[in-house]
Amino acid sequence: MNIHLIGIGGGHPDQITVQAIEKMRAVDVFIVADKGASVGDLAAARQMILERHHGGSYRLIEVPDPQRDRSPRQYQSAVSDWHDARARAYAEVLDGLAAGTVVGFLVWGDPALYDSTIRVVEQIAAMRKDVEFDVTPGISSVSMLAASHKLVLNRIGGPIVITTGRNLAADVAAGLDNLVVMLDGNLTCSALTGADWEIHWGANLGTSDEKLVAGNLDEVLGDIRLARDEVKSRHGWVMDTYLLRRAGQ
Repeated sequence: MNIHLIGIGGGHPDQITVQAIEKMRAVDVFIVADKGASVGDLAAARQMILERHHGGSYRLIEVPDPQRDRSPRQYQSAVSDWHDARARAYAEVLDGLAAGTVVGFLVWGDPALYDSTIRVVEQIAAMRKDVEFDVTPGISSVSMLAASHKLVLNRIGGPIVITTGRNLAADVAAGLDNLVVMLDGNLTCSALTGADWEIHWGANLGTSDEKLVAGNLDEVLGDIRLARDEVKSRHGWVMDTYLLRRAGQ
Protein backbone atom coordinates (compact mmCIF):
# COMPACT_ATOMS: atom_id res chain seq x y z
CA MET A 1 0.00 0.00 0.00
CA ASN A 2 1.39 3.39 -1.03
CA ILE A 3 0.94 6.43 1.22
CA HIS A 4 1.66 9.99 0.10
CA LEU A 5 2.34 12.64 2.75
CA ILE A 6 1.61 15.93 1.01
CA GLY A 7 2.52 19.35 2.40
CA ILE A 8 -0.20 21.93 1.68
CA GLY A 9 1.21 25.09 3.25
CA GLY A 10 -1.14 27.39 5.13
CA GLY A 11 -4.22 26.21 3.29
CA HIS A 12 -4.46 28.60 0.34
CA PRO A 13 -4.95 26.68 -2.95
CA ASP A 14 -2.34 28.86 -4.68
CA GLN A 15 0.38 27.62 -2.30
CA ILE A 16 0.19 24.03 -3.51
CA THR A 17 3.26 22.99 -5.51
CA VAL A 18 3.06 21.19 -8.85
CA GLN A 19 4.67 18.13 -7.24
CA ALA A 20 2.04 18.16 -4.48
CA ILE A 21 -0.75 18.33 -7.06
CA GLU A 22 0.67 15.33 -8.92
CA LYS A 23 0.80 13.30 -5.70
CA MET A 24 -2.68 14.45 -4.71
CA ARG A 25 -4.17 13.31 -8.01
CA ALA A 26 -2.77 9.81 -7.47
CA VAL A 27 -4.62 9.39 -4.16
CA ASP A 28 -7.77 7.27 -3.84
CA VAL A 29 -8.43 7.82 -0.12
CA PHE A 30 -7.41 10.76 2.05
CA ILE A 31 -7.20 10.17 5.80
CA VAL A 32 -7.67 13.24 7.98
CA ALA A 33 -7.74 13.81 11.72
CA ASP A 34 -11.13 14.99 12.94
CA LYS A 35 -10.35 17.66 15.55
CA GLY A 36 -13.90 18.82 16.13
CA ALA A 37 -16.10 21.71 15.06
CA SER A 38 -13.74 24.40 16.40
CA VAL A 39 -11.48 23.97 13.36
CA GLY A 40 -14.24 23.73 10.78
CA ASP A 41 -12.78 26.35 8.47
CA LEU A 42 -9.56 24.31 8.26
CA ALA A 43 -11.67 21.46 6.92
CA ALA A 44 -13.24 23.87 4.45
CA ALA A 45 -9.80 25.02 3.28
CA ARG A 46 -8.73 21.40 2.81
CA GLN A 47 -11.88 20.69 0.80
CA MET A 48 -11.24 23.73 -1.39
CA ILE A 49 -7.73 22.47 -2.14
CA LEU A 50 -9.03 19.04 -3.12
CA GLU A 51 -11.83 20.42 -5.30
CA ARG A 52 -9.43 22.68 -7.14
CA HIS A 53 -6.47 20.34 -7.58
CA HIS A 54 -7.50 16.69 -7.40
CA GLY A 55 -9.55 16.61 -10.58
CA GLY A 56 -11.00 13.13 -10.02
CA SER A 57 -12.86 10.92 -7.58
CA TYR A 58 -11.63 10.20 -4.09
CA ARG A 59 -12.83 9.29 -0.61
CA LEU A 60 -12.13 11.30 2.51
CA ILE A 61 -12.12 9.40 5.80
CA GLU A 62 -12.17 11.43 8.99
CA VAL A 63 -10.66 9.75 12.01
CA PRO A 64 -11.40 11.14 15.49
CA ASP A 65 -8.14 12.51 16.85
CA PRO A 66 -7.07 10.77 20.08
CA GLN A 67 -7.14 12.85 23.24
CA ARG A 68 -3.82 14.38 24.26
CA ASP A 69 -2.60 15.58 27.64
CA ARG A 70 -1.76 19.26 27.08
CA SER A 71 -0.07 19.76 30.46
CA PRO A 72 1.86 16.55 31.06
CA ARG A 73 4.59 16.02 33.60
CA GLN A 74 6.57 14.09 31.00
CA TYR A 75 6.15 15.92 27.69
CA GLN A 76 8.10 13.49 25.50
CA SER A 77 6.26 10.41 26.73
CA ALA A 78 2.87 12.13 26.45
CA VAL A 79 3.53 13.05 22.82
CA SER A 80 4.84 9.56 22.10
CA ASP A 81 1.64 8.05 23.53
CA TRP A 82 -0.43 10.38 21.36
CA HIS A 83 1.53 9.33 18.25
CA ASP A 84 0.99 5.67 19.14
CA ALA A 85 -2.76 6.21 19.46
CA ARG A 86 -2.89 8.01 16.13
CA ALA A 87 -0.91 5.26 14.41
CA ARG A 88 -3.27 2.57 15.72
CA ALA A 89 -6.35 4.54 14.66
CA TYR A 90 -5.01 5.12 11.13
CA ALA A 91 -3.81 1.51 10.80
CA GLU A 92 -7.34 0.35 11.60
CA VAL A 93 -8.64 2.43 8.70
CA LEU A 94 -6.01 0.97 6.37
CA ASP A 95 -7.10 -2.54 7.37
CA GLY A 96 -10.50 -1.83 5.83
CA LEU A 97 -9.17 -0.64 2.45
CA ALA A 98 -8.73 -2.78 -0.65
CA ALA A 99 -5.28 -3.87 -1.72
CA GLY A 100 -3.68 -1.37 -4.06
CA THR A 101 -5.52 1.64 -2.62
CA VAL A 102 -3.35 4.77 -2.69
CA VAL A 103 -3.69 6.71 0.55
CA GLY A 104 -2.91 10.38 1.16
CA PHE A 105 -2.38 12.61 4.17
CA LEU A 106 -2.67 16.36 3.58
CA VAL A 107 -0.24 18.00 6.00
CA TRP A 108 -0.51 21.66 6.99
CA GLY A 109 2.71 23.57 6.34
CA ASP A 110 5.67 21.27 5.73
CA PRO A 111 5.64 17.66 6.96
CA ALA A 112 9.27 17.93 8.09
CA LEU A 113 8.82 20.88 10.45
CA TYR A 114 7.00 20.47 13.79
CA ASP A 115 4.47 18.00 12.47
CA SER A 116 3.85 14.45 13.66
CA THR A 117 2.60 12.78 10.48
CA ILE A 118 5.93 11.34 9.31
CA ARG A 119 6.55 9.76 12.71
CA VAL A 120 3.01 8.35 12.83
CA VAL A 121 3.26 6.84 9.35
CA GLU A 122 6.67 5.38 10.21
CA GLN A 123 4.94 3.53 13.05
CA ILE A 124 2.23 2.32 10.67
CA ALA A 125 4.90 1.06 8.27
CA ALA A 126 6.49 -0.85 11.15
CA MET A 127 3.13 -2.50 11.88
CA ARG A 128 2.31 -3.29 8.26
CA LYS A 129 5.14 -4.51 6.08
CA ASP A 130 3.16 -3.78 2.90
CA VAL A 131 3.25 0.00 3.48
CA GLU A 132 5.57 2.30 1.54
CA PHE A 133 5.39 6.07 1.87
CA ASP A 134 6.88 9.23 0.45
CA VAL A 135 6.91 12.87 1.54
CA THR A 136 6.21 15.96 -0.57
CA PRO A 137 7.36 19.21 1.05
CA GLY A 138 5.05 22.16 1.53
CA ILE A 139 5.54 25.86 2.16
CA SER A 140 6.18 26.17 5.89
CA SER A 141 4.85 28.88 8.18
CA VAL A 142 8.48 29.97 8.63
CA SER A 143 8.83 30.66 4.91
CA MET A 144 5.44 32.38 4.83
CA LEU A 145 6.38 34.57 7.81
CA ALA A 146 9.59 35.71 6.12
CA ALA A 147 7.86 36.40 2.81
CA SER A 148 4.95 38.31 4.36
CA HIS A 149 7.31 40.54 6.35
CA LYS A 150 9.84 40.78 3.45
CA LEU A 151 12.57 39.38 5.69
CA VAL A 152 15.84 37.54 5.40
CA LEU A 153 15.71 35.25 8.41
CA ASN A 154 19.44 34.99 9.00
CA ARG A 155 21.86 37.83 9.48
CA ILE A 156 24.83 37.87 7.08
CA GLY A 157 26.84 34.75 7.79
CA GLY A 158 24.83 34.05 10.95
CA PRO A 159 22.54 31.26 12.13
CA ILE A 160 18.81 31.15 12.59
CA VAL A 161 17.34 28.92 15.30
CA ILE A 162 13.84 27.47 14.99
CA THR A 163 12.43 26.69 18.41
CA THR A 164 9.16 26.47 20.34
CA GLY A 165 7.51 28.53 23.03
CA ARG A 166 8.25 25.70 25.46
CA ASN A 167 12.00 26.08 24.84
CA LEU A 168 12.28 29.83 24.26
CA ALA A 169 13.39 30.87 27.75
CA ALA A 170 16.18 28.29 27.81
CA ASP A 171 17.34 29.27 24.32
CA VAL A 172 17.51 32.96 25.24
CA ALA A 173 19.36 32.11 28.47
CA ALA A 174 21.89 30.21 26.33
CA GLY A 175 22.62 33.41 24.40
CA LEU A 176 20.64 32.80 21.22
CA ASP A 177 19.41 36.07 19.75
CA ASN A 178 17.90 35.30 16.33
CA LEU A 179 15.04 32.85 16.71
CA VAL A 180 11.90 31.75 14.92
CA VAL A 181 9.36 30.63 17.51
CA MET A 182 6.58 28.15 16.74
CA LEU A 183 3.93 26.38 18.84
CA ASP A 184 3.71 29.23 21.34
CA GLY A 185 0.08 29.48 22.38
CA ASN A 186 1.00 31.50 25.49
CA LEU A 187 3.18 34.18 23.84
CA THR A 188 6.19 33.24 25.93
CA CYS A 189 8.02 36.21 24.44
CA SER A 190 6.01 38.39 26.85
CA ALA A 191 8.59 37.55 29.52
CA LEU A 192 11.32 39.20 27.42
CA THR A 193 10.04 42.77 27.51
CA GLY A 194 12.53 45.40 28.64
CA ALA A 195 15.44 43.68 26.90
CA ASP A 196 15.33 45.44 23.49
CA TRP A 197 13.98 42.66 21.28
CA GLU A 198 12.43 43.11 17.85
CA ILE A 199 9.57 40.87 16.78
CA HIS A 200 7.99 40.01 13.43
CA TRP A 201 4.78 38.14 14.20
CA GLY A 202 2.20 36.51 11.94
CA ALA A 203 -0.99 34.53 12.44
CA ASN A 204 -2.91 32.31 10.01
CA LEU A 205 -0.18 32.94 7.48
CA GLY A 206 -1.02 32.42 3.84
CA THR A 207 -4.77 32.67 4.38
CA SER A 208 -7.25 35.45 3.66
CA ASP A 209 -7.30 36.18 7.40
CA GLU A 210 -3.54 36.65 7.79
CA LYS A 211 -2.49 39.09 10.52
CA LEU A 212 0.97 40.71 10.78
CA VAL A 213 2.58 42.85 13.47
CA ALA A 214 6.20 44.02 13.63
CA GLY A 215 8.30 46.32 15.79
CA ASN A 216 9.96 46.62 19.17
CA LEU A 217 8.55 43.87 21.40
CA ASP A 218 7.73 46.27 24.25
CA GLU A 219 5.83 48.59 21.91
CA VAL A 220 3.83 46.06 19.87
CA LEU A 221 3.10 43.25 22.34
CA GLY A 222 -0.33 44.71 23.06
CA ASP A 223 -1.09 44.87 19.33
CA ILE A 224 -0.10 41.23 18.96
CA ARG A 225 -2.39 40.20 21.80
CA LEU A 226 -5.30 42.09 20.27
CA ALA A 227 -4.72 40.63 16.80
CA ARG A 228 -4.35 37.15 18.22
CA ASP A 229 -7.57 37.44 20.24
CA GLU A 230 -9.44 38.77 17.21
CA VAL A 231 -8.42 35.83 15.03
CA LYS A 232 -9.18 33.29 17.76
CA SER A 233 -12.60 34.75 18.51
CA ARG A 234 -13.50 34.65 14.82
CA HIS A 235 -12.32 31.11 14.09
CA GLY A 236 -11.95 29.36 17.43
CA TRP A 237 -8.28 28.72 16.74
CA VAL A 238 -5.14 30.63 15.82
CA MET A 239 -1.80 29.46 14.43
CA ASP A 240 0.97 31.98 14.87
CA THR A 241 4.73 32.13 14.34
CA TYR A 242 7.24 34.88 14.98
CA LEU A 243 10.82 35.95 14.48
CA LEU A 244 12.52 37.34 17.57
CA ARG A 245 15.91 39.05 17.39
CA ARG A 246 17.95 41.50 19.40
CA ALA A 247 17.49 45.05 18.12
CA GLY A 248 20.37 46.57 16.21
CA GLN A 249 22.30 43.34 15.78
